[in-house]
Amino acid sequence: MMQFTVLDQITLPGNPAKPNDDALGHCGRAALVMDGATGLGEPLMPGESDAAWLAQKGARLMMGFLSAPISPRMALNAVLNQIEYSYVMGRKRAPVATYEKPFASMMLVSATANGFETLAFGDCAGLVKRPGKKVEVLGVAFEARKQEAEGVARLAKAKGLNPAGAVNRPEFLEALRKSRNRVNSGESHWLFGPDATAADHVQGKTVMAPAGTKVLLSTDGLLALATDYGRYDAETFMDAAQTKGLAALGEELRSIEANDPEGVAFPRFKSSDDATGLLLELG
Repeated sequence: MMQFTVLDQITLPGNPAKPNDDALGHCGRAALVMDGATGLGEPLMPGESDAAWLAQKGARLMMGFLSAPISPRMALNAVLNQIEYSYVMGRKRAPVATYEKPFASMMLVSATANGFETLAFGDCAGLVKRPGKKVEVLGVAFEARKQEAEGVARLAKAKGLNPAGAVNRPEFLEALRKSRNRVNSGESHWLFGPDATAADHVQGKTVMAPAGTKVLLSTDGLLALATDYGRYDAETFMDAAQTKGLAALGEELRSIEANDPEGVAFPRFKSSDDATGLLLELG
């Protein structure tokens, strides 16, 4: 059985005055990044952010279970059952609609004898660089981010507003809540959340990869350098992560966003999103 070695990592809050809703984890045989979806209602769990509660607890539990020799899917099923129980027992009240529940995207890798397995929810991504080969992209982030940017631009134009900061604007809440209400309902995509049945809908893949393969796990906030801002493609983004380092990419990311705070050049719901990356080597 191979293992993952952490080469670099970063997690940046989108706003230093607010909780970081991202999380990451590593336990040798497995690693993950999680991106808690921005809350669209009042917090129902203790603490400032239900999304941060979910992502941090989810990452911690997943790595705890995967420290033992069980399959990733068995670990996910156990974790989601614990998350659902903790949510029901710890919340202030039952949610009035799905948009009040916390959800998160996830990209998890778990090493095998000949590579690794993945489990994915939502738009976190994995970039795989085998020695001497082109980068393979895991997940739907590149396609999903393009669709989101187009949707943000349409909403902003219809409301006559600049797009950045739209999540906090009442003019956009109705549309955002309507979309969130379709999550984990069979009508739309499934996400990690306080719903044990989500384990039946996780996207999984077996990846063949030799020792020396580099893997970059990224939330969409960091991947925006490639998907939203056009500074990199998959190949050059992976190369930059290894040569420049993730801290330098974080600085580049925030510089672009600071120069376009209202989202005019790059339509997006938030001026800056939480950004998390985990660079690994398989061996």
